[in-house]
Amino acid sequence: MTQHDRVAEVRDAITAGRTTLGIELGSTNIKACLVGPDHTPVAGGSHAWENELVDGIWTYSLDAVHAGLQGAHAALVADVEARYGVRPTTYAGLGVSAMMHGYLAFDAADQLLVPFRTWRNTSTGPAAAELSELFGYNIPLRWSIAHLYQAIVDDEPHVPQIASFTTLAGYVHRALTGRHVLGVGDASGMFPVDPATRDYDERMLGQFRHLVAAKRPGLQVEGLLPEVLTAGSDAGRLTAEGAALLDPTGALEPGILLCPPEGDAGTGMVATNAVAPRTGNISAGTSIFAMVVLEKPLTSVHHELDLVTTPAGDLVAMVHCNNGASELDAWAGLFGEFAAALGHDAAADDVFGALFRAALDGAPDGGGLLAYNYLAGEPITGLDEGRPLVVRTPDSRLTLANFMRTQIYGAFGTLALGMRVLHGEGVAIDTMFAHGGVFRTAGVAQRLLAAAVDAPVAVGRTAGEGGAWGIAVLAAYANACADSPADAGGADGTAPTLDTYLAERVFADAALDVAGPEAEDVAGFATYLQRYTAGLAVERAATEAL
Repeated sequence: MTQHDRVAEVRDAITAGRTTLGIELGSTNIKACLVGPDHTPVAGGSHAWENELVDGIWTYSLDAVHAGLQGAHAALVADVEARYGVRPTTYAGLGVSAMMHGYLAFDAADQLLVPFRTWRNTSTGPAAAELSELFGYNIPLRWSIAHLYQAIVDDEPHVPQIASFTTLAGYVHRALTGRHVLGVGDASGMFPVDPATRDYDERMLGQFRHLVAAKRPGLQVEGLLPEVLTAGSDAGRLTAEGAALLDPTGALEPGILLCPPEGDAGTGMVATNAVAPRTGNISAGTSIFAMVVLEKPLTSVHHELDLVTTPAGDLVAMVHCNNGASELDAWAGLFGEFAAALGHDAAADDVFGALFRAALDGAPDGGGLLAYNYLAGEPITGLDEGRPLVVRTPDSRLTLANFMRTQIYGAFGTLALGMRVLHGEGVAIDTMFAHGGVFRTAGVAQRLLAAAVDAPVAVGRTAGEGGAWGIAVLAAYANACADSPADAGGADGTAPTLDTYLAERVFADAALDVAGPEAEDVAGFATYLQRYTAGLAVERAATEAL
């Protein structure tokens, strides 16, 4: 097919409403991705934003959420017009994803009661510890139920007024459709989900009711939580108010089908085709996390491991690290400024590429350097606050190659600690699929990540698209199931499972670049990780002194 024919084909799909839109609200960017009927990205848009520290709470205002949605969608529409000469007025399906967990509490009039408390906040330690002990199930600090219970324990004034609470994806979905629902993957980070029922765990709901009975008589947490939906479900239609919110120009028509809103972990699994047992994925952004689909439950409770689910409801072990690539971004920005000071302006991608490629020439163990990317607290290593650090011994070799290898190792350090716990449980992993901007420079972060997790790491053509593409694919799946199970690819008139749909309809011809762990890198990273673990005392001292 010629380029002209491809443009005409996509233009026809856009005007006929056969494309699917995915929007993901990440930590630093809100991204919109439009995919064609073949699931290939055909246009995109983004809107930069940043969280704020207000009265000690990491938050985003709802005004910023609304402005960001409109900005990302407007940027996508502009990209469509520039590429294809048409403006989309409808889509075959639409999906919303966002950073997981956190706490958005509303009263009966759907008014926000307290500022959005994001996943980045670590103020829920007492509540998380008590719930973990009660349930016999790890409840991380960032989970919504930990935030709710901490508010109850602290007797916060807003608690009696709570009529519902949800995640960021759930909030945006409700603003677009009017429905208080959530995809099972995101819901499993609000309250534990039973994989057998694909719904909130009944035993733990009962335990929670009993726990809060004396403090808040009559509080029924199940009445506050969103309804749980699995992938492929009809999660509502875009209302006129929702269409106006997303596109204030009035061009977007209501009535579009929405898939269940999901968290960024779930969309990362979809974007990497890692929803079947013995597969896993690693998503690297402002935070970094690994998801491994389990064949059976874990034998013990580990504070380093969260138990969540795939968008279809299958059990997943999650290693979630609050700190990811932000410190890499900061150093790349500094080196970009240095290049400009020498009279050599360089695009951000060029700066990243040069720095990342230099890392391949670094010593396998980083040459005696040590880096922590802790801009925020890190529960896995027991830190409530973070301080970005670069530390080296007097006999270390401070070169650009060693510095950059150490920075990349630092981004994977806490993740590697969690993955070693998973390995100790005997969990087998055939391949880890990676996605996120750090993998756009071919063969660098991918190779070093393979050393960190001691497993093959695969990167596909959509690695840079990330969760916005993943939620667009989930929207396409929901649309296919709604239109006709047979059209979705199922046999005998039944809808296919999500893993079958992905394998046969989305990734059947996908090209993957697989990097296996190299022995020298594995040994070097192991030495680095020993230094990293010992150096946590330095990081802890820095948080106490600065």
